[in-house]
Order: sequence, then C-alpha cells, then structure tokens
Amino acid sequence: MLKLEIVTPERKVVDAEVDSVSVPTASGEAGILPGHAPLISALKPGILSYSAKGTSEKLAISGGFVEVNGSNVSVLATTAAAAADINLDEAKAEREAAEKALASVASSAIEDTETYREALDAANAKIMIAGGR
Repeated sequence: MLKLEIVTPERKVVDAEVDSVSVPTASGEAGILPGHAPLISALKPGILSYSAKGTSEKLAISGGFVEVNGSNVSVLATTAAAAADINLDEAKAEREAAEKALASVASSAIEDTETYREALDAANAKIMIAGGR
C-alpha cells in the first residue's frame, strides 16, 4: 500500500491509502507502485489517477511536484479537481481562450507559447475528467 497525499495551496484534496498512482510528469507519465524508487519530479498539466480497493479515481491537475519516498507519495499541485468539481462550460471556455492565444502568439515567443500550451493541457484534462470532448 501507498500513502497518497495531494495538496493544493487552498486545501488537502486526498489523504488515503492506495494501491497505485499515475502522474503526468514533465518527462512523461509515471506509474507508482509500492516499492517505487525515490523520486522527485515536476508535474505537467494532465490527469492524475490512483486506485484503491478495486476503484479508480482521477483528478485534473495543472502542474506542481511529486515526491515518492518509501511508501509515501506526496503531490503538491497548483490545482487538482475531480469531475464533480469541474464546470464543463468553464473548462471549454478556458480551452477556447488558450487555443486563441496560441494561434495569435508569435513563434518567437517560446515562453508565451509554453504557458498557453500548459493552459490548453490543463483545460483539456478538466474536460476529459468531466466527461466532455
């Protein structure tokens, strides 16, 4: 078993014993099982999932950090939202705004492009979690 703790600046989102965790790290998707090697990694916007007792839960996160130490998995997320917390219309509006910003930014502004891509990824994760397309 793993002890999973997910916190945002506003609140503790999850504090539970789980069987596995999957997080969107900066270098790709990372699956975490009991006995995982120690790890500290930046998170990118996407879907964090975890399973416990045969059930699976998913959260849309918009970045942060994960630390794995022994059987403890600590996630410090910028935001983390379950399907029930997501307003699908707002998420679609966020995606549309990010797409427009990406289309209008000059290709020479790499920092701006990355910021808008992260906003787009975060909006897409929310939409997927909330059951939209």
